[in-house]
Amino acid sequence: MAAKTLEVSNLNAWYMIKKSPFSPKEKKVVLHDLNFFIEENEILGLVGESGCGKSTLCKVILGMLKDYEGTVTHHTSRPQIVFQDPFGSLNPVKKIGWILEEPLRIAGGYTKEEREKKVDEMLTAVGLSEEFKNRYPRELSGGQRQRISIGAALISGAKLIIADEPVSALDVTVQAQILDLLLDLKEKFGLSILFISHDLNVVYQLCSRVLVMKKGRIVEQGDIDEIYDHPREAYTKELLDAAMDFEG
Repeated sequence: MAAKTLEVSNLNAWYMIKKSPFSPKEKKVVLHDLNFFIEENEILGLVGESGCGKSTLCKVILGMLKDYEGTVTHHTSRPQIVFQDPFGSLNPVKKIGWILEEPLRIAGGYTKEEREKKVDEMLTAVGLSEEFKNRYPRELSGGQRQRISIGAALISGAKLIIADEPVSALDVTVQAQILDLLLDLKEKFGLSILFISHDLNVVYQLCSRVLVMKKGRIVEQGDIDEIYDHPREAYTKELLDAAMDFEG
């Protein structure tokens, strides 16, 4: 069995909310008893309708939400995230070279020359030329911006990437290019990827295993072919039927 990049055991997570300005805060549990793992050099799919808890799970994994019980064990360096909207996640007033170099400045331990070399290498890795260093995000296409977002997530050496609907804002042709890039980078850098999507057709193309979430619970998980060919849960069948209807 391959080594694990991430292990999540008996995870429950919640938010403290106020139902009215004068009422005390109450606990609203969002994630219920989640158990799963991601292996080294694996792409694990995570599917479910909006509001099922996918974003909350991301926050827990990234260390952005502390209101949880259970264990989240990272066997590699701190994970990074690639968002759905690359334009919103890139600083619009900074050039691409600065954006890619910033994670290295924050990490420390690099000379200016070393940072610049790593920026050039990362641009090549994501399929862009060095001339992009002098462009602003607004001067790039959606696919190019997403390549920069992926590069910024990888440049400091992260081995676990959360890809949160990374191609849903792109047209079909560019989607395929970004999916191919993720597969190439997985092999080049030995990455593990938690790939979040509502598009089960994309998940099938990319992932080896899949988790199906509903109302904060994992209702089904397993090898991608087994889940798609022989779903056990009615909810999984509904998602698959919807995907086939959309594709048709």
